[in-house]
Amino acid sequence: MINTNILKIASDTKHYGLKGDYTHQSKVRNRFCGDIIKIEIKIKKNKLKILRYETQSCIFCQASASILAKKINSFSVDKLKEDIDSFSKTMKNKERNLPARLAPFKILINNNNLNRFDCIMLPFSALLKALKI
Repeated sequence: MINTNILKIASDTKHYGLKGDYTHQSKVRNRFCGDIIKIEIKIKKNKLKILRYETQSCIFCQASASILAKKINSFSVDKLKEDIDSFSKTMKNKERNLPARLAPFKILINNNNLNRFDCIMLPFSALLKALKI
């Protein structure tokens, strides 16, 4: 059974829909399940400002993209790879200590969702691809 809070997060469409106003964009497909995400981001002075997305994906990918879009301005380009690596290690190692800027993702990290790791990480993969990191 999917947590109703995850459904609520995934159904937030404030940042859903591409507008064609971006500095970087990408499209990524999950090689395991076929989920697809397209993102557009705006960067100003090395800070991530806006993320918009569209998906053909499961609820976990949608929720992850929604949280990332809401919190995108708390990430800098310089530390992005480090933050994503930290989140990935937290998921894989079942640790629950996340930096404050990643704390909203904690709802996606539990033993029931570990098999959805690639789905949850797909928006991050799209972000790295867009920035060519």
